[in-house]
Amino acid sequence: MDSAAPLPSFAAIVVAAGKGLRVGGDRPKQFRDLRGKPVIRWSVEALARAGADLLVVVIAPDTRAEAEAALAGIAGVRFVDGGATRQDSVRAGLEALAAAAPERVLIHDAARPDLPRDVIARLLVALESDPGAIPVLPVVDSIALADASERMAGKAERERLRRVQTPQAFRYPAILGAHRVWQGPTDAGDDAQVLMAHGGSVALVAGDERLRKITFAEDLMDQSAAPAFRIGQGFDVHRLEAGEELWLGGVLIPHDKGLAGHSDADVALHAITDAVLGAVGEGDIGTHFPPSDPQWRGARSGRFLEHAVTLARAAGYTIANIDLTLVCEAPKIGPHRPAMRAEVARLMGVGEDAVSIKATTTEKLGFTGRGEGIAAQAIVLVTRTA
Repeated sequence: MDSAAPLPSFAAIVVAAGKGLRVGGDRPKQFRDLRGKPVIRWSVEALARAGADLLVVVIAPDTRAEAEAALAGIAGVRFVDGGATRQDSVRAGLEALAAAAPERVLIHDAARPDLPRDVIARLLVALESDPGAIPVLPVVDSIALADASERMAGKAERERLRRVQTPQAFRYPAILGAHRVWQGPTDAGDDAQVLMAHGGSVALVAGDERLRKITFAEDLMDQSAAPAFRIGQGFDVHRLEAGEELWLGGVLIPHDKGLAGHSDADVALHAITDAVLGAVGEGDIGTHFPPSDPQWRGARSGRFLEHAVTLARAAGYTIANIDLTLVCEAPKIGPHRPAMRAEVARLMGVGEDAVSIKATTTEKLGFTGRGEGIAAQAIVLVTRTA
């Protein structure tokens, strides 16, 4: 299935009734902060974006106010009180869906915040042939069996072992019926085991390391940390026209033609701006300064770049270095490189040694080769602020 294609209809249950004591602190881990949002919100938002028709969140009765605050603004979320065990909580969620009777249901642990859409897609495809499907990962370490005295008693066949993740996917009538007649231990722990005990087959699909579970305090700290560095790239083109000023890298360059555009059409600064925005996931220059807005007509592109740098700093990143390439037949960039480098460094608040500006031609080929326009490509590295 194409990862961008619409997914088959499904309902989702997010189990968030546990206390998460091993993380420490006085708040359940599902409500702790993770990169600026509660842990539970990450997976609920992912399920909503994937197109869940119904979203049931199972909570402990005394956490309703906190759960509602954590998921405020997400349409269609229904809260259901959980039970004494995970099995009780899952069944409460399943029973809450009985009136709607969805064809498929995903059951997910709130403690696994990073939920890739591709995993959801693989699970739903697997339900075409089996009543259940779970995401798994291979076991890469050797496995030892221990006896009661904590001595090695043997080894397991690693090749047959899998690490099980959530969400687990089921045809709704099959998993509801299995939970209603479950006769196993008080807490089944795993919904796939409940289905298998009821005679249902469970397909295994590829999981994802991103789906790791938050169990201990250090897990939350590791997942809360932003990447140490990020990279963005930007590309821009403007045509050359008589009667226009030629701004490149924030410098006015004497030339018989200039670049045409809504602002000053500085392709160099536009490319760098897009690279900065891309590095921190903030869209592109048109998102922040749309050409349809008359206030940006003739605006200096330095304002756009300063804004992008401000957003990067707000996200906790510092500009490390900039590598810009200009593509044109004329004018010659070499004589203006020092001034451009100094201006880019000033706008971005970095030393000139962090700015590289290069120029090349296309050997008379294409629109740049014919002198019809100038192209620019930029790559920017940002590093996490200490």
